Parts: sequence; structure tokens; C-alpha cells
Amino acid sequence: MGEQGPGGSKKTAKTTKKAASAKKAASAKKAAPAKKAASTKKAASAKKVAPAKKAASAKKVAPAKKVVATGQVVAVKKAAPAKTVAVKPPRDESRTALVRRARRINRELAEVYPYAHPELDFENPFQLLVATVLSAQTTDLRVNQTTPALFAKYPTPEDLAAANPEEVEEILRPCGFFRMKTKSVMGLSKALAEDFGGEVPGRLEDLVKLPGVGRKTAFVVLGNAFGRPGITVDTHFQRLVRRWEWTGESDPDKIEAAVGALFPKSEWTDLSHHVIWHGRRICHARRPACGACPIAPLCPAYGEGETDPEKAKKLLKYEKGGFPGQRLKPPQAYLDAGGRPAPPLGAA
Repeated sequence: MGEQGPGGSKKTAKTTKKAASAKKAASAKKAAPAKKAASTKKAASAKKVAPAKKAASAKKVAPAKKVVATGQVVAVKKAAPAKTVAVKPPRDESRTALVRRARRINRELAEVYPYAHPELDFENPFQLLVATVLSAQTTDLRVNQTTPALFAKYPTPEDLAAANPEEVEEILRPCGFFRMKTKSVMGLSKALAEDFGGEVPGRLEDLVKLPGVGRKTAFVVLGNAFGRPGITVDTHFQRLVRRWEWTGESDPDKIEAAVGALFPKSEWTDLSHHVIWHGRRICHARRPACGACPIAPLCPAYGEGETDPEKAKKLLKYEKGGFPGQRLKPPQAYLDAGGRPAPPLGAA
């Protein structure tokens, strides 16, 4: 065993401390590249994830979607042609939303039918009154084909009131219910001759007292012969305002009140023309031409009829489908818009 000097213990501790420091430095030096490598690996991973995330985001946005009438969301192929698809208005729409939608429908229809007019041929209030009474349970076209012979033979209320009922019945036979209608037109003619000096009154309360004249007939006469606003609630009008959910009423008087409250009074007569024209030309009772309807996005009943645009076009009637209109002598504006007059009774 060797001999240890007096300072041996201190020297050994110093050497140990130095060795520990060197070991720590070596460890730190070794850890630095590892940390740097880890940092580089993390950055590379982040860089690699970024494009993937971006691609995923792009992939998520890529497929276009649209809402169809049933409320179902479906993907649309990029190559598919654009189509106008209706979106049903909410069932719980507010009163304000209903008014706005109803008025927008009327504005849209006014652009589609700027030449809308009463579809009964007439030259004076008396002729319009008689023609309107005769139009019950038949078409305006049939009435227009029948009245020329009637008015040629009986041009005034006095003439018709004094006519032979059997002769009048024979003239009115094509209109259907000709006996009842003969009684009505002769009765109202007699009332006009005796109570109003042979003139058609311009007040609602007087018109509805005449035989065979109700509120609908009275408003047709007031709106189109006297320029006084009125809503004509015929079968077309009733059908469409219920389809559009303007009202759920079925009674004509209640429908008149409910729809009248949605529009300014000054628009009532033209509104009636727009709705009735649309009902005759596009929004038919049995098979509406939904695919050709200009107000499809505003209609809760979209889809009840044919939605294919090409098939729907084949369902269009009158000038929209290239067919003759209802009147033998339509207004010039209608003819200028491409409308065709109806043929006279008995024409091939």
C-alpha cells in the first residue's frame, strides 16, 4: 500500500468536481443536437400537416350544395346545369313576412302578365254584368263565344227584359244551365229597367240586390267597368291563395277579407287579374306547371305539379303556350304581347 500525502484528500475532491463538470458539459453538448433535431422534426411535422389541413379544408368546401323544395340538402355535381329550385317558406312565418311574400308574388306576376285584363268581352257595364253572370260554371271563352248573338238581338236591359224566354234560352244553351241563367239575366235586366233607369249602378250595395249578382260579380263590374277596386274571388283565386298559404279560409267572403288585408286597396283589381291569369295559364288545378312557374321560390306548394322544366312547358295554356286566349276581341296590349284572340263559336 502506498503512502498518501498531506493534501491528497483535497486534490482528489477537486479532480472529482472537474470530472463531473466535464461530464455535464458533454451531456449538454450531446443533448443540444438531439433537441435541435427534435425541434426540426416537429417543424417538419407541422409543415407536413399544414398542407394536409389546407387540403382537407378545401375538400370540405368543394362540393356545392343547394336546398330543394322538400328542405333536403343534396350535393350538386359541378358539371350539372343550374336550375331554379323553390324553397318552401316557413310554416310559422310572421305576419310581416307573409305580407312581404304576398306582395312580392303580386309584383312578380305583374311582370309576367303586364297585359292582364278581364277575360270577358264587353263594351259597356251592362254587357260586362250579363257576361259575368253567365260565366258561372263555364269558361269565359264559352261566354265570349255566346254573348255576341245575345247582345246583337238584345242590346239594352229593356230589350232583354221584354224578350221571349225560350229564344234567350236557345241562345244561352252553349253556356250550360241555360234555363237558370236565362231567368237571372232577364230578371236583372228587368230590375235595371225598373229600378235604375236602365243603367247599371256603381255601388256594391245596389249591385248585390240584382237577381243572380253576388259579391264576386259585383266586384268584377265595379273594378273593370267603374274603376273601383275590388277582389274577385273565383275558383282560380281561391285555389291559388290557399296554395300560397295567404289564407286557410274556404268561404269566399272570408278569403276576400283575408287577402284584402294583405294589400293596399288600390291594388285589389289588378291583383285579381294577376292571380286568375296565373291560375288559368300555369298553376292549374289538377297538374300545376311548377317547373315553368316564375314564382316557384315563393310558393309553399312547389312540387305538387310537374317540376321538370321541359315537361312543365308543355302544360302551359293560352298565350304562354302559344294557344288562343279567352277573348274574341282582346285589348290591343294583349295582342301586342303576342296573345291570340279566341275563335268565334262554331269555328273550326
